[in-house]
Amino acid sequence: MYESGTFVAAALEAAGADLDDAQRQPNGVDLTVDAAFEPVEPGRIGRDAKRVGKRRELSPADGTYRLDPGSYVVRYGEPVRIPEGHVGFVYPRSTLLRNAAMLNTAVWDAGYEGVGEGLLRVGHPIEIEPGARIAQLVLARADHDGTYDGDYQGEGV
Repeated sequence: MYESGTFVAAALEAAGADLDDAQRQPNGVDLTVDAAFEPVEPGRIGRDAKRVGKRRELSPADGTYRLDPGSYVVRYGEPVRIPEGHVGFVYPRSTLLRNAAMLNTAVWDAGYEGVGEGLLRVGHPIEIEPGARIAQLVLARADHDGTYDGDYQGEGV
């Protein structure tokens, strides 16, 4: 079962997020764009090791990212802490989809703390302002064995 937006907001505020009223939704909390990056070097995923390829941080022109079709990485503006007994899912806001863009994300395990990232796929040119709401985090109750203690624990904080 998914938790209420009030529950999700409390979890993010406990992690240090400064939310405004517009981010609070009935079933979750909207995440904003803090930064956008363009991959410039291959990454690697091996059986025993991984490497995130280098990327170039994009600068907004006149306060707006102007993104051509392609793949970008966005960093969210809010720190999160996934409470024990829960799993986090990030979904794109519908306006993003209606503008031919998609946000791909991964599961956030119980115990994960950090400022996460998502893969933004742009199918048609789009303009996005820093601080714009592009995703929604929802939390679902979940049984789990242990909590997250991987390489990305504490990222961005």
